[in-house]
Amino acid sequence: MRVLVLHNRYQFSGGEDVVVRQETEMLRASGVEVCLHQVDNDSIIGMRQEIGAAIGAFYSYRMRAEVSELVKQFRPNVMHVHNFMPRLTPSVYDAGRGQGCAVVQTLHNYRFLCANAVLLRNGRPCQDCVGRAYGWPGIIHRCYRESAMGSAIVGGVTSWHRMRGTWRNQVDRYIVLTQFARELFAESGVVPAEKIVVKPNAVPDSGIGAGDGRYLLYVGRLSPEKGIKVLLQAALHGEGFPLPLTIVGGGPLQDEVERAARSGRIEYRGNQSQEEVRRLMKHATLLLFPSLWYETFGMVIAEALASGLPVVASRLGAMAELICSGENGLLVEPGSSDALVAAVRRFISSPQLEGAMRENARESYEQKYTIEANRQILLRVYEEAQGVARTAR
Repeated sequence: MRVLVLHNRYQFSGGEDVVVRQETEMLRASGVEVCLHQVDNDSIIGMRQEIGAAIGAFYSYRMRAEVSELVKQFRPNVMHVHNFMPRLTPSVYDAGRGQGCAVVQTLHNYRFLCANAVLLRNGRPCQDCVGRAYGWPGIIHRCYRESAMGSAIVGGVTSWHRMRGTWRNQVDRYIVLTQFARELFAESGVVPAEKIVVKPNAVPDSGIGAGDGRYLLYVGRLSPEKGIKVLLQAALHGEGFPLPLTIVGGGPLQDEVERAARSGRIEYRGNQSQEEVRRLMKHATLLLFPSLWYETFGMVIAEALASGLPVVASRLGAMAELICSGENGLLVEPGSSDALVAAVRRFISSPQLEGAMRENARESYEQKYTIEANRQILLRVYEEAQGVARTAR
C-alpha cells in the first residue's frame, strides 16, 4: 500500500502536527510506503494576509496541480488529508479522486461546524452554527479572529463546499477522534454519517510511573480555552490545592502564569521536551485538565494514562469519553475552581482510591491508545476507503 499524506502545518506547532508525524512513522514501520507533503503558514502575518489566505482557502488550482503531479509520480492507493486550511484547500481532493485515489480526511477540530474551529464563545461551549447551512451567528459574534469579514469567509468555505457536494462526494472516509465528535458531525448533516469512523489518537508507551513526586501537573497550551484562569484561581485562592502545582507549556497567558508562580504555590517550567514531560508524568500525583471547550481528543490525557497517571478533567466533549469518573480519574464541572480543588482533595484523601485509579489509568491506555491498536484501525479505514472509491467509479 502507498499513502500520500497531506498536511498544512500551523505557525505554532500543536497536537495535529505531532499526530501527522507519529502516524507517518507508524505506517512506515508497518511496511506502508508513505509520501508526506506538508506546507506551512509562515508567510501569513497580520490580519490583512490572514483574510487574503482565508479567501484563497475556497479553492487553489495551483495546489490541485501540485498535488496531481505528486499523485502521478507516487501513485498512492490512498490520499490522507489532515489539515487543509488555508493553503492546501479542498482542491486536493479533486487531485486524488481524479486519478482514482481513495481520499481520507481526519477531522482534528470542528472547522466544518464553527468559524473558530473550537465551538467556544465567551469561555463557554457554543453550537449556534451547528446544523445551519451558513454560520451567520459566527459572523455576528466575530468568531474568527474577532473579524466579521474573516468569519464570513471561513464560514463561506464550508458552506460553499457543502453546496458543491465536496464533503459528500469527494471524501471516502472521515476519521474523528471520539464518539462524541462522530455524533456531533453526523447530526450536523455536513458530512455523511455513514462515512465517519472513530479512531482515537495513539501515544507511545512511556512505561508506568511511580507517582511518588507528590505534585499536581498541568501540561498544555496556556490559553483561555484551556481553563488556565480556572486553574490559577484554584491554586491561589483560599487554601488552594493540598499539593504544589507544576505547569508546563507556553501561550498567550504565560505572563499571567509567571506572575502566579511568584506565590510559591506554583512552579512554572515553561516549554519542555517530550522526554521531560514523560518524566514529570511518571512522578506526578494527578494531571489536571480543566479545559473549557469540547476538545477533539486530548493527547496529554492519553499520555498521562500511559504512565498510569490519573486525570482530573472537565466533564465536556472528549474529556468525558477518555475519563471514566471514579475509575481512571475524576470529572468536574467546567469552569469551577471550587470543583477542581474538591476533586483533588477527594483523591489525595484516599490512598486506596489513588492506587486503584493508577492501575485503571494504565489499563485504559493498554485497551485503547497503543500504537499497535491504532495502526490496525487506520489500515482498516484505508481498506474501507478504497472499497468506497472503487464503488464510486
